[in-house]
Amino acid sequence: MERVECVVIGAGVVGLALARHLAQSGREVVVLEAEDRIGTGISSRNSEVIHAGIYYPAGSLKARLCVAGNRALYAYCEARQVNHRRCGKLIVATDDSQVEALRQLRLRAAANGVTDLQWLERDEALALEPRLQCTAALLSPSTGIVDSHGLMRSLGLEAAAAGASVVLKSPVLGGRATPQGLEVQVGGGEPMSLLARRVYNAAGMGAIPLARAFEGARPGSLPPLPRRFAKGNYFSLTGAAPFSRLVYPIPPLGALGVHLTLDLAGQARFGPDVEWIDTENYDVDPHRADSFYAEVRKYWPQLPEGALQPAYAGIRPKLHGPGEIPPDFLIQREADHGLPSLVNLLGIESPGLTACLALAEEAAR
Repeated sequence: MERVECVVIGAGVVGLALARHLAQSGREVVVLEAEDRIGTGISSRNSEVIHAGIYYPAGSLKARLCVAGNRALYAYCEARQVNHRRCGKLIVATDDSQVEALRQLRLRAAANGVTDLQWLERDEALALEPRLQCTAALLSPSTGIVDSHGLMRSLGLEAAAAGASVVLKSPVLGGRATPQGLEVQVGGGEPMSLLARRVYNAAGMGAIPLARAFEGARPGSLPPLPRRFAKGNYFSLTGAAPFSRLVYPIPPLGALGVHLTLDLAGQARFGPDVEWIDTENYDVDPHRADSFYAEVRKYWPQLPEGALQPAYAGIRPKLHGPGEIPPDFLIQREADHGLPSLVNLLGIESPGLTACLALAEEAAR
């Protein structure tokens, strides 16, 4: 059986950031990826937004790692020439009843260490974005967008340059603890077993099933398998984008609302919504556009009929179900589940992309 110091399961943005961090720290690293390319899962099906850290409870991992990750990610992209833009974001109250919620968001952001938010009255917001409909707004200058695929390519190249190996078409089937380390069972065309001193489970949507496939975890220590999937649908806008910044409504419980984001080519898209489904699928139902028109017209009344086209969908690796309060990121160590050598990264949904570099440092510790 081949021995290796560190195994990282999953070559998404978090797994690649972790592999880079470990390899650059002098560790021997093997990344095991089930698919035939890096970054084909949830890392490739998101809004590509660099978040500021506004929405999350003070003291949470999401808040702390998002704020730290925001700064680290901008610095990384600038140093490595990864395509990105600090375009800014407006969070809008579309009527007087939402103004207090906007004030509370500002207070929460300040508690998280986000100190650059600017309060805008209606006229000030319209001076920046004339087509906007709002009563008041918050301007977040440190929100931006990034080429997620370019970021993952860069992280993977740096991990490889530091000695890490990425092995594709290598699904991890499970494993067990031994006195020498964690035995990892790998499927694919050439099944094998690896004996690792440390295993990092960064498998995204598959992280919970995989955590449960390792023998010996303490009963009740792992989250249950998800009963339903939180799908997010996106619609693209035909024609020119109406805004130069991202536009977000006041967030409903457990989501960020149907917001407008931009890609690096300037194309506007709307989403994601939240659609709870029983089986995993990524088809976008064109009929869902009806609810998108209603939501978007609250802050952009001029949205033309027929201007929204189905784009793509993603599924969030959530730890909760419909109507429940979103929990924090869950990083489990031996003290949490009883399995030596195993670190589980569970529920790494938004702001996981923004926080990837900070998440890597946190998990490595």
